[in-house]
Amino acid sequence: MNTITRENNDELFFLFAWFQAIVNLFLLIFNTSGRDLRALYRYIRCKTFLAKCERKNLTVPSLFQVNVRKHPYKPCFLYENQIWTFQDVEDFSNRVANCFTEQGFLPGDEVALFMENKPEFVALWLGLSKIGIVAALINTNQRLQALAHSVTVVKSKAIIFGSELLDAVKDVSNTLDRNGLKYYCYGNFDPKSFSVNSLDTLLLHSLPVSPLTISQVNFSDRLFYIYTSGTTGLPKAAIIKHSRFIWLGTCVRWMLNMPDNEIYYTSLPLYHSAAGLLFTCQAVVHGDTVALRRKFSASKFWEDCIKFNATVAQYIGETCRYLMAQPVQPEQRQHRVSTVIGNGLRPTLWSSFCKRFQIKTVGEFYGSSEGNTNIINTNNTTGAVGFISRIIPSIYPVTLIKVDEATGEPLRNKDGICVKCKPGEPGEFVGKIIKNDPVRNFDGYVNEQATTMKVAKNVFSMGDLAFLSGDLMVMDENGYIYFKDRTGDTFRWKGENVSTMEVEAAISQVLGFTDCVVYGVEIPGTEGKAGMGAISDSKCAIDFNTLAQNLKKFLPLYAVPIFLRVVNNLDSTGTYKLKKVNLQQEGYDMNRVKDPLYYLDMNTVKYTPLDQDVYEKIISGKIRI
Repeated sequence: MNTITRENNDELFFLFAWFQAIVNLFLLIFNTSGRDLRALYRYIRCKTFLAKCERKNLTVPSLFQVNVRKHPYKPCFLYENQIWTFQDVEDFSNRVANCFTEQGFLPGDEVALFMENKPEFVALWLGLSKIGIVAALINTNQRLQALAHSVTVVKSKAIIFGSELLDAVKDVSNTLDRNGLKYYCYGNFDPKSFSVNSLDTLLLHSLPVSPLTISQVNFSDRLFYIYTSGTTGLPKAAIIKHSRFIWLGTCVRWMLNMPDNEIYYTSLPLYHSAAGLLFTCQAVVHGDTVALRRKFSASKFWEDCIKFNATVAQYIGETCRYLMAQPVQPEQRQHRVSTVIGNGLRPTLWSSFCKRFQIKTVGEFYGSSEGNTNIINTNNTTGAVGFISRIIPSIYPVTLIKVDEATGEPLRNKDGICVKCKPGEPGEFVGKIIKNDPVRNFDGYVNEQATTMKVAKNVFSMGDLAFLSGDLMVMDENGYIYFKDRTGDTFRWKGENVSTMEVEAAISQVLGFTDCVVYGVEIPGTEGKAGMGAISDSKCAIDFNTLAQNLKKFLPLYAVPIFLRVVNNLDSTGTYKLKKVNLQQEGYDMNRVKDPLYYLDMNTVKYTPLDQDVYEKIISGKIRI
């Protein structure tokens, strides 16, 4: 009798599980089929366009010339009080191409471009690309060792630089001279201070006619190099081919279903892929107008949008915080911007940002200059960086895989294949590599060793290759992807995983969008790493009596930082990513850190100044954290 009852129960359990699976499948189809079909149509449109470009061997300069013929006097770039028409950019870039041909440069040569935002920046690399020269787009914040490294790592034969950066170039000239480098300065400068070629003069003597060699440039050739941000170590030069430039810019446009004749505004640096590739592509390849600013300004952002009549603006997460921290002004709601495109808008800011600045659509995307794990939020889902279709995931082979919390290495099953994450499980975002496919290939870096480190084998199946993004994500039941952290940034404390991004968001929100970074530090005699935050507070405005209590409203107690460091300002990359490597190395060491330090007194749950006596007691274990 008991056996029969047990069998009946098993049958009922099986039937219930089967019924539940069917219901979940129907709910998934109901919730996501419309999204997936719309995205699939747009994706096919992008791939069809790219296939046409490949078949006809169309390149970035040849596509640009199509736009020049179509509307030569339409504004291509707006900058300060200047209007650069498509014909103006064409003429300038032709002069550049002819000038460097006359200077003896050949297809395949590499030239460093070191210049602040201005239309000439784009026209220079565009002109070089017409004769097959590959430009290396150098971060304008780099100096000394980092600058010399970036110029030489790609075997540059020359450096073109703006006169505003002459001193920086001069400082590394002794190092660069060993390689027989040629110098070309654009803009006004004193020739007595530094003996270099005046590019302005050379361009005046070059013809604005299209070079004959433009037809010899190929769809699969290298267009330029973009450098990784350099938050850790020296920058790596990522290879951007004509095909990749066309693909990424086109995907952002058509996956978001952007109409023609928009005016795009960006104040992000042109040496980075966000502005220099995604937004520049809208002008160069697709014939729209792009408005530029030399450097980001939170106080002038919306004024610029009104001035240029912009309809689309670009952001990264940090710039959104800066805009939210500005006093409320009328012009913040008098602009025509309805869509913002970028990455890093934190979920905690998303709704309030849109409401305050009357933004209808947020085109949040995820990707890297060099990687093939690019996704985009096509339907304005709050907080998501994109999605993976759970009905037809093979259409776009990207996924989340489980990684070892301690080493960051992928976890594998008994067959040696990487283990995919289920909804709700964090994992590293990876993309399948398909050789000779301009969409799925990974072109990598100039440094082959750096390229190898970003590739894993046997990920989707035995014998395959995949690009490792280095970012931890989490997927929900409907396939929406949410950024969690950089691999290596998440640390473990009190038996729990702590996301630095989550803690940074909480501190910033509590302190009114203040800059901060969070990292893990070791305490002798304890397991894992304790949280430590560095906060920018030049005005000494932080109330440490209430800070911990306020953080507890947003974070579990184990995630509240144990140590705080107060600094006047935090170093950042050119794209406003805050650096934390040096801060993490110094930790809370009283012998190395001169800034004010605080620790969380667990008895009072308040932050208390850290002095030498308390520091030594923590190190010796007399004070238990």
